[in-house]
This record gives sequence, C-alpha cells and structure tokens, in this order.
Amino acid sequence: MIVYLPLVAAVVACLALAAPQVSTRADLAVTRVSLSFFGKYVAEHGRRQRERDLMRAAHVGGTHREYASRTLLYAGVLGVAGSVIGVYLAGGVLTALDVGEQTFAEALPGTLSFLSALARLAEVSLLELFVLLLVASATVGSALAVGAYYARWGLLSQRATTRAAEIDATLPRTVAFVYALSRSGMAFPRVMDTLAENEAVYGEAATELSVAVRDMNAFGTDVLTALQHTARRTPSEDLSEFAENLASVLGTGQSLSTFLADQYERYQEEAKGKQRQYLELLSTFAEAYVTTLVAGPLFFITILVVIGLVLEDTLPLLRVVVYLGVPLATFGFVVYVDSITQGIGGTERIERGSDADRSTGVTRTDGGAVAAIERGGDVSDRAGDRWEASRERLDAYDRFGALREWAASPLERVLETPQSVFAVAVPIAVVGILVAVHPVTWGAPTAVAAQIDTAIVAGIAFVLTAYAVVYEVRKRQIRRIEAAIPDFLDRLASVNEAGTSVVASLRRVADSDLEALTADVRRLRRDMEWGADATTALRRLEGRVSSPMTSRAVVLVTNAMHASGDVAPVLRIAADEARATWTLRRERRQEMLTYLIVIYISFLVFLGVIAALSVSFIPAIEEATAAGTPTDVGGGFGGLAGGLGGIDTFAYEQLFFHAAAIQALCSGIVAGQLGEGSVADGAKHAAVLLVVTLAAFTVIASL
Repeated sequence: MIVYLPLVAAVVACLALAAPQVSTRADLAVTRVSLSFFGKYVAEHGRRQRERDLMRAAHVGGTHREYASRTLLYAGVLGVAGSVIGVYLAGGVLTALDVGEQTFAEALPGTLSFLSALARLAEVSLLELFVLLLVASATVGSALAVGAYYARWGLLSQRATTRAAEIDATLPRTVAFVYALSRSGMAFPRVMDTLAENEAVYGEAATELSVAVRDMNAFGTDVLTALQHTARRTPSEDLSEFAENLASVLGTGQSLSTFLADQYERYQEEAKGKQRQYLELLSTFAEAYVTTLVAGPLFFITILVVIGLVLEDTLPLLRVVVYLGVPLATFGFVVYVDSITQGIGGTERIERGSDADRSTGVTRTDGGAVAAIERGGDVSDRAGDRWEASRERLDAYDRFGALREWAASPLERVLETPQSVFAVAVPIAVVGILVAVHPVTWGAPTAVAAQIDTAIVAGIAFVLTAYAVVYEVRKRQIRRIEAAIPDFLDRLASVNEAGTSVVASLRRVADSDLEALTADVRRLRRDMEWGADATTALRRLEGRVSSPMTSRAVVLVTNAMHASGDVAPVLRIAADEARATWTLRRERRQEMLTYLIVIYISFLVFLGVIAALSVSFIPAIEEATAAGTPTDVGGGFGGLAGGLGGIDTFAYEQLFFHAAAIQALCSGIVAGQLGEGSVADGAKHAAVLLVVTLAAFTVIASL
C-alpha cells in the first residue's frame, strides 16, 4: 500500500483546495499560505491594474494581492499533484496493456485490430519507461497548473460578463426608482443612500451604484468623482454611460428631474427592443435544441439499432449515447443557455430578512433588558442572574422560531419554499419503489433493471409532480397579485391627487375590488386601524406577498412618503414600471408558447419512432430470422438477419424505454428554461412527459 501514498497525498492536496468553500478557517489558512509564498512576488511583478479592473468588474471581495496569490497557489498545488497523478495514470495504462498483442488483437473487432499495437507499450526498456513517465507527469501537471491559473482569471471575466447583463436588465427599474424619489423632493444624496439600502430589491444595477455611495459615505468622495469611478469600474456600458451623463448633469447644474425622466423613457423603450432580441435568441436556442438534442439522438439511435439488429451488436455504444451523451449534452446546453441569458429574462430573486422582521419591522436587541436595568441604578447579582436567564430563554425561543412558524401554518410555509416538498415526496417515492419492486430476483443486469426501471420512473414522476404542483400554485398566486399591482398604484395615485392623505388613500382604496390583491390590502387597512403606521403596514404587506414587483413598489412608496405627502407622481411612476414589467413577461410567455409546443411535438415524434422500433421493426426482424427468409442478392435480408440469434433484443427494447424516459426528463427541463426562464419551471413539463412515456410503454407492452 505504501506505493499509493504519493497518489493519496496528491488527491488530499487537491481536496484541500476545495475546503475554503465550506470552512471559513480553511479559507483563512489558504489565504495565509498563499500570501506567505506568493504575496511578495505578486506585489512586485503582478499585472495589477488590469487584474484589479477585472476584479472590480466582477465585484469580487478582497485585495488583488490576495486573489492573485491564491491563484498561483492553486496552480502550483495542482501542478505538483497533477505530476504525481500523471505518473500513476501512465503506470495504469501500461498495466492495462500488459496482456499481449495477440490477446489484445483477438479481443478487438476486426476493424479495430490495428489498435493491438498499443500492447507493445508494456514492453519498454527502463530508459523508455523513465521518459514515458516523465512526459506523462509533465503533461498532466502542466495542464492542471496552466488550466487552474487561466480558469481562475477566466472565471472573473465570465462573472463580469454575467454582471453586465444583470446590470443592463435591472438598470431601467433602478433609474425609475431614482427618478421617482427625485420627483418626490428628496435630496439626491439621500436618494442614493436609499438606493444602496435597497440594493437587494433593485438588483445588480443598484449594487453597482451602492459602491459609489460607500465611497461617498466612508471616504468622503464627492458625488461627481464617485460617479466617474463607477463609470470606469462597471462592466456595463449602459450604466457607464448613465453614470457619466448623471455626473455631467450634476456638475453643470441642469435639471435632474428632466434628465432622469428622459433616461427613464429611453430605458423603457430599450427594454422593449431587448425583449424582442431576447425572444429571438430563445427561439434560436429552441430550434437548436430540437435539431441537435432531440432529432440528432433519435437519428443516431435509429441507425445504431438497425446496424445492431442486422449486422453487429451496438448495445455498448447505444448505452453510452443514452446514459451519458444525451444527459451530459442537455446539461451543457442548459448551463450555456443560462450563462447567455443570465439577468435578461430569468427569475427574479430577492434576499429579505426573516418573516418576523418583515412583518413587524422591529429588530430585537439582547442588550435592551440590560440597558433598562442599568438605567434603574444598582442591580443586585440576583437580578442580573434573573435577566441573564430571561435572555437565554429569549434566545432559545428565537432558535425555534422557524419550527414554530412551520407548525403554525405548514401549508403557507410549503408554498413559500416549494423545494421543501422534496423532504416528504422523496421518502414516499422511495418507499413506493421498494414496495413495488419487492421482491427483486437477482440475475443479469437487464433482468434486474426490468424489475425496477418502471417503478423508478414512476417515482421520479411522482416527486416532480408534487414539486410542480406546489411551485405552480405559488407562482400563479404571485402572478395574479402582480397583475393587480399597477391598478392598485393607479387608484392610490388618483385618490392622493384629489388631496387625500396617504393613510386615507390607502383606506379608501382598500374598499375597491383589486382582484387577487384585495384581501391583502384590506388586511393592510386593518393593520392601520389597530395602530400600525402606514410604513409598517406596507412592509407587512410586502412580507405577506413576497413578490419582487411588490417589494419594489413598497420600497418606492414608503421612501417617498418620508419625503413628501404628495406621492401621486411617485405612484404613477411605480405603476408604469410595474405595468411595463408585467407586459414584457406576458409577451414572453405568449411568444415562447409556440416553442414549448414544438418541444412537446418533437418529443412525441421521438416517442413514436421508438414505439415503432419496438412494435414493428424488432418483431419483423425476429420473424424474418425465425423463418429464414430467402435472399435475392448476396444473402439479402435473411442473410443479414441471420446473426440476430446472438443479439439480446430484449436489451434493445429496454434501452428504448430508458432513452424515452431520459429524453422526457431532459426535454421537460429545457422546455421550462426556454419557455418560462427557470429550470424549476421545467418540473411540470418533465412530469407530464414522463407520465406520457409510462403510458406509451404500458400500451406497447400490452400489444
């Protein structure tokens, strides 16, 4: 076993590089080691300006010296580990080839017999062996070292590109926010502070501008210089242009509201154009998927099946195509589409605080009780112990807060986190599979697979269906609420324009019919009747709805209320922004419906061809073989089919079922991503296609 110690050490070194992803202490240790080895070199010879600009564009924390030193450490460790692994790989190849050229030639098909010459590699001299191991070590080590170095910097470039797309996508709503608060009378520095406080709501564009806010607040940088720095740092050309123009307007004293109004209208128009380009891009992806990953594998499988049944067994190659080729190609396609469309039309996500914080707007401080005691004068040790015990009980109460919320309203919690349904659906599916396949008769792999594959596919369909139901219920609920938000804001603006205060306007609007939003708005009115101020009531509304569009509207309205009682212009802007966002989403769903149908039809064609091969082609070949059909030319069809007796036709039929199930899962995922912008949306499509596959093969089995 001692001969494998270097290999174990190399693998452990590689795993140590991944430890910082899960441990803060490991991350600090790796940073210290990298700085001690390479920190001085990076400081003296690093291409600091270009790499610093790349880090800023990617919004990466830490210093350039730290990141560059870690990059060199990763490259060095992987280079050394790769050299060791390369030696063992070369040794493994030589061991595998040590079977003799004649034996190797007999094991290979006739068309590949020339590969038997590779067996001669096992018969090398000591010097040749040294050179071979040296070349293998240098090749693998260099590849890993160079790959790690350029991958680390390439990752920053990719992240910067992704951020640029996200900034461009969120810039219109960010400009609308700045414009609306400026119209409300709020000073521009305060507008920027408010934007930075709500960067989680307004996305990557607000995050980029918040860096300028931190420059002004932490380092005393003036607003013009901070905006100019943002223009140079940001990876987005649109934001760079906006920041430069905004700095020019502020520097020359022009009307800020007029400039922001022009920019707001411009970005709204550009959003429509980008939506059209985005839909065209998605349509191209849909056509490419159908052509290459549905029709392509179907054609390849058909050809291999024909060759396998009439000439020579092709099951090994078919299994590679079905079990590896199609899933890996689909995974690569999904990742590529996600990287291209990141931030353009994907699902919005907002990181918020706990539900308790959202609903009350109050943050509990453990030091409150202590401060109250100290204000009262001297406190005995016994009183201090009592308050300490109280704090411990409060901490214990907070630790079980999530569990109490689940126990109080389990259905609501499941709807808020659809992935939690897996905790119940997966065990049920596993138990159902075990019950359905028990007892399993062990034998050939195809025989064992035949006993369990249908149950496994049914279990996967059950899990996906459970998740899709919960996900779709929540999604449609939010969609109905968001459809009512523009109308709610317009009515609130109309009442406020008539001279009614914001609180009275909210109470008046609560009496109207707002469709899916009616119940939440009336609850908002009850909150105010029971003593909550308008800001707290709106924050609670935001917490209950948990919608990105609602969050943006609430943040805008609540901050405008602090600046002025006349919030009607702000409400109009918020309503226009919400309506524009809703319209773009609706157009996307309508446009992509055609390509969803195309994906479904292409899968049904795939299933139909597979069924034809199972029902017609294979039985025809078997009958021809059994009857010994005469041939016209060179043995003809009967001569070709004469070798069918040694081919496992049942394995081919079983492989057809697996291919259809895998294609159903892959097509469903792609349909969800292309049609609705998220892989999670593909759960319902995958579940439907899996059920169709099960039904089709049940009918085939009964024929």
